[in-house]
Amino acid sequence: MSCRIAICPGSFDPVTFGHLDIISRAAKMFDRLIIVVAANSAKHCSFTPEERVEMIKKCTADLSNVEIVHYDGLLADYAADRGATAIVKGLRAMSDFEYEFQMALTNKKLNPNVETLFLTTASQNMYLSSSMVKQIASMGGDISSFVPEVIRQDIIDRIYIKK
Repeated sequence: MSCRIAICPGSFDPVTFGHLDIISRAAKMFDRLIIVVAANSAKHCSFTPEERVEMIKKCTADLSNVEIVHYDGLLADYAADRGATAIVKGLRAMSDFEYEFQMALTNKKLNPNVETLFLTTASQNMYLSSSMVKQIASMGGDISSFVPEVIRQDIIDRIYIKK
């Protein structure tokens, strides 16, 4: 019997309850779920890839079939190397869909053996983004309803701009 492996890529800078909702739901659908902390040259990250991997590990410690890695290459190549047959992406709004649809078609062209699955976010997370969390934290706002307690202070320590 083959093992169903999926990849869930993102920048996760930082990981939020929205990300964790998608991760936990995807973990139930596959035998193994590999969270890929990816580099995105279009984004200025506040945390190093290693720090983001560690934050996600803290937040997913209860998910035994989840592995967290950092990877800088083509996702389609990584999926082939790891034997993954699916890429899982979370969608918040139609604006996410256009970019993610383009990426899904590109990954399919590069690796015909991988399918992209879109999971819609839970309604309470539709507005939530890492950028929003960082903006709130930078101004000393309460981010407790956006990120797990286990990483909250790490985010505040890095982001909060003392006046």
